[in-house]
Amino acid sequence: MKALKRLLRCFARGNLTLRQPHSRACWLARRQGVATAADGSSCANAHEDGYGGNTRIARAASAADANNNPSHFLCVVIPRRTRPNRIVCALVIIVALAGCASTARIDPLLKAAERHPSVPTLYGPHGRLPPDVARTVVRELEKESNDTGLLRTHLTLVDSLSGNAPLVLGNRATLLVDGPATFDAIMKAVRAARHTVNLETYIFSGDKLGNKLANLLIEKQRAGVQVNVIYDSLGSLSTPREFFQRMKDAGINVVEFNPVNPLRARKNWSVNNRDHRKLLVIDGKTVFSGGINLSDVYSSSSFTYRRHRKHLPWRDTEVQITGPVAHYFQKLFFIDWRSQHGPALPRHDYFPDIAIHGTAVARAISSAAGAPNRVYITLISAIRNAQRSVHITAAYFAPDEQLLDALKDTARRGIDVTLILPSFSDFWPVLYTGRSYYRQLLDAGVHIYERHNALLHAKTVVIDGVWSTVGSTNLDWRSLSLNAEINAIIIGRNFGAQMERLFQRDLHDSRRITLAQWRQRPLMERIKEMFGRITARLM
Repeated sequence: MKALKRLLRCFARGNLTLRQPHSRACWLARRQGVATAADGSSCANAHEDGYGGNTRIARAASAADANNNPSHFLCVVIPRRTRPNRIVCALVIIVALAGCASTARIDPLLKAAERHPSVPTLYGPHGRLPPDVARTVVRELEKESNDTGLLRTHLTLVDSLSGNAPLVLGNRATLLVDGPATFDAIMKAVRAARHTVNLETYIFSGDKLGNKLANLLIEKQRAGVQVNVIYDSLGSLSTPREFFQRMKDAGINVVEFNPVNPLRARKNWSVNNRDHRKLLVIDGKTVFSGGINLSDVYSSSSFTYRRHRKHLPWRDTEVQITGPVAHYFQKLFFIDWRSQHGPALPRHDYFPDIAIHGTAVARAISSAAGAPNRVYITLISAIRNAQRSVHITAAYFAPDEQLLDALKDTARRGIDVTLILPSFSDFWPVLYTGRSYYRQLLDAGVHIYERHNALLHAKTVVIDGVWSTVGSTNLDWRSLSLNAEINAIIIGRNFGAQMERLFQRDLHDSRRITLAQWRQRPLMERIKEMFGRITARLM
């Protein structure tokens, strides 16, 4: 009876894992992570962006801890000879639990944002601008972009949802397309570093590209530049420990985010909460952020595809920002450093005075497990208040009801809502999860395209040609509820034009999905969509 009550409590929380002994197969309910069985065995799934990748067996956590800590799982062991109908019943329970999981409702926050002031609060290199100066700046920005109120609307909306991350003037923002252009810019910036380099990444591979960057970081550390690195334990699980030890031996401070191994776990450890951020801050003045990991899979450009290649290129996007907003990205790096109990850092000028470098208004926005997801909230607000267009490029699209409603309602208002989604993926269940929503989106007037000739990994949005975001946040449950993510929001016509041009290039290499065509898809495709929808919250 006690065991049954414990199982029912786990059902109520949605923390259930089913595992077949000796088979290494796991079904993870609600959240992926360490699945602890009564026999002390466990499993941990390592995924690129939460999907795909290798699986390794981690050391077991105690059954008592699994029962008390909601970030762990109860693992129900099913003997091999268990009758199929019992397994089916268990899977039905999982389906019911998966249907109950969702992201937090954000309507109250959005309603509060509707009462935003007429003039946004803006910051410059030396702090907050007086209201009369802010009004003048907004008017000048509108004149420069030949705007008729769109820019002011999005500035005030973003400001009303800013939390502790303000809108900052005086930045220069450059869009970087795919791995080669991004890595060239990163290597150039690191070579030019004079004081500090702070790097935070999900995957830091020990391959050719990873070693090239590691060698440069070691060279800069030996030249007197302080280098600090945070890498995610799960994302970089396949990277040899000797790779990071070599950097440590050279004097680089290296922190492993949320170690997968429970024996090296820190306080409030949860294997399920991952650092999915990609962030590089050079001398406290220049920032790189986006979706690109440090790996050889990004070694070729998606726009120079050749059919004779053995592997298709990865299509991704990064942004390079120079200007005062770099201070706020720097602060986010140090928040993560402290949360992971990183060592005390040598004294350096991590927050130098920064001159105005451009006209872009930018904001550093982040999310973490257990806190309101400001990235998601700000995105929903921008979509709901769009006046001309919503153009989204999404690598992993498994939307919740709130995002679906925002997209459909905006399209029904006559706004151009266009999605570019992958035609294939490194993890097919989430691909089919997104496709399971095509019918209702197409019915509402949303335009859907699928990108070909490249593995789409970008996470970008441009709205009304003035509101843009580039970052690590996927439009799926894991990014919106569990991962630590980081995005740059940039308000301005110039950067918006860069984003629109890139969107049109991707559109050229994409195939449109029509409602008539979608109704004719094969039965097997529909079955995969159903499976993807069922398992969307289990991955």
